[in-house]
Amino acid sequence: MRWTCLRFDELSVQQLYDVLALRSEVFVVEQNCVFLDIDGLDPLTLHLLGSSDDGALKAYARLIPPDVKAPDALIGRVVTSPAARGGGTGRVLMAEAVAKCERLWPGHAITLHAQAHLERFYGSFGFGPVGDPYIEDGIPHIEMRKP
Repeated sequence: MRWTCLRFDELSVQQLYDVLALRSEVFVVEQNCVFLDIDGLDPLTLHLLGSSDDGALKAYARLIPPDVKAPDALIGRVVTSPAARGGGTGRVLMAEAVAKCERLWPGHAITLHAQAHLERFYGSFGFGPVGDPYIEDGIPHIEMRKP
């Protein structure tokens, strides 16, 4: 897996297309959620892309700097391609995302809004629940924070 972290204006047209296609495939179609994925934050964030040797996008996360949406850094739109699941790609993606946030914004906490069934997974990276679970787009979520 080859990892690249780019600002929005550094993404090629093909990379942007691949990111939006993967996010739609999983968040809209697979999870059956009708929501506006293009929310205006992409131009303000960093985009972590995990690609296979043939260039196919297999994993992605959006890294939002502190003070853009919240005081903390945020990791969002965490997604692995259905074809890349089951081999630890999601774990490597999260390790890369956390490490990148810690390098870019040292001393800042990192927050994410996890699907509730993944609380233990994110907990293994040092994230703890903040507040009560809530429903977003018909799916139980929980806010989690890594100090």
